[in-house]
Amino acid sequence: MKRRDFFARLAGGVAASGLAGRVGPLWATAQGQVSPGSAGGKLSRIAVSTWSLHNYFQRTRDDDFKLPGKMLELLDFPEMIADRYKVHHLEFCAPHFASTEPSYLKELKDRLAKAGSYVVNMPVDIQEIWTGGGLSDTDQKIRENAVNGGRKWIDIAATIGSRAVRCDPGKMNAQTLAPTSESYKALAAYGRSKGVHVIVENHGGVGSEHPEELVNVFKGVKNSFFGALPDFANFPDEATREKGLKLLFRYARIVCHAKGLEFDASGKETKYDFPKAMQVAKASGFKGIYSIEYEGPGDPYEGVQRTLDELLKYL
Repeated sequence: MKRRDFFARLAGGVAASGLAGRVGPLWATAQGQVSPGSAGGKLSRIAVSTWSLHNYFQRTRDDDFKLPGKMLELLDFPEMIADRYKVHHLEFCAPHFASTEPSYLKELKDRLAKAGSYVVNMPVDIQEIWTGGGLSDTDQKIRENAVNGGRKWIDIAATIGSRAVRCDPGKMNAQTLAPTSESYKALAAYGRSKGVHVIVENHGGVGSEHPEELVNVFKGVKNSFFGALPDFANFPDEATREKGLKLLFRYARIVCHAKGLEFDASGKETKYDFPKAMQVAKASGFKGIYSIEYEGPGDPYEGVQRTLDELLKYL
């Protein structure tokens, strides 16, 4: 299931309760204080998103997914990823939380500590964000509902030590950016108060074909706790990809998505120019985390490994 397809199924919503907390000790690593010449150093620049294995989470499982394998629980994800891939940075997608009760979040935080792992970002795919125009709706009540939904997940992020949340703008009108900017100003101010960045990805119909639209939002909000989450693959062609990544990496905060789509027998990504995307990221001076999102055919565990191998090759 592509994430845009999942958005259409958000009518059931995601339960969220706001909780305050403190931020985990991630950012010394994410700022690039690693040894790029060693495999261990490179691995400390890499994360794995739960979306890569979304078919093993019941809530986001495709109806036609038939591969065998044990269903996953978010509580077990940190240790499994650390054991299998030696990766200790993670992205937790909101729909993969079994609960947001304090006891569950405490156990999740304990599991992260046991694995020696940290959450770098949380994509907030929730009903409020995708109701109507979400954060960009012309109806102030709908926007306020979306902002409040985002605030709840900022609190959750702070509780478990996530450095960022990804909140999409909904149905943004490039000709009327004032509602979008107003919402993000509120979210970014709240995120700053909790030590949590608010970031926006080029996907879901926003910023992919016209990445400059997102740039205009970043310029309008002007908050250091607000910025871009560049996704390597979410562009219609190579020319737009190169232009878009160059624009978005100027505003990149915390993390980007190194997406895996399809690999040939030699392990090369075939759907887009992965090496070029890495070149743009590095040339921009990006010092954050490259998070693996595998969205291709076949065994997603193997897909994560192939994407990881590509990252290690070009980091």
